[in-house]
Amino acid sequence: MKTIDISEKKVVKRTAIAKGTILLSKKSLALISEKGVEKGDPLAVAELKAIEAVKSTSAAITFCHPIPIEFVSAEARLIDSGAEISVTVSSLAKTGVEMEALYGVSVGLLNIWDMVKKYEKDERGQYPHTKITDIKVVKKEKGP
Repeated sequence: MKTIDISEKKVVKRTAIAKGTILLSKKSLALISEKGVEKGDPLAVAELKAIEAVKSTSAAITFCHPIPIEFVSAEARLIDSGAEISVTVSSLAKTGVEMEALYGVSVGLLNIWDMVKKYEKDERGQYPHTKITDIKVVKKEKGP
């Protein structure tokens, strides 16, 4: 096994935006909206953890090169069916930042799930409605 050799590539500005959704019960949505989640504000925690995750992507994804992160923005919000998070990452690097943005979204959504799981479980301890979905890169830019 080996990584991709990027030593001959030029350093350019690279930006990626990724987003994803977690489907939640009406109970969880109401508690988040009313600031009534016992563990705190899932949207704020998701944003912070997404930013932290972006900065540690190469430690979690084997073939990702560690790159300097110049900018990260994470925005989580409620939607009708659950919550959505969008992560924007920029770097001056020899390789792209798509994996960093996707990893940030994934970790952010997992933190929302963790914070509301108590409200999502049914009487058998299962999660019949909770689902992380539609994680994707919505935009990628590569500058000169």
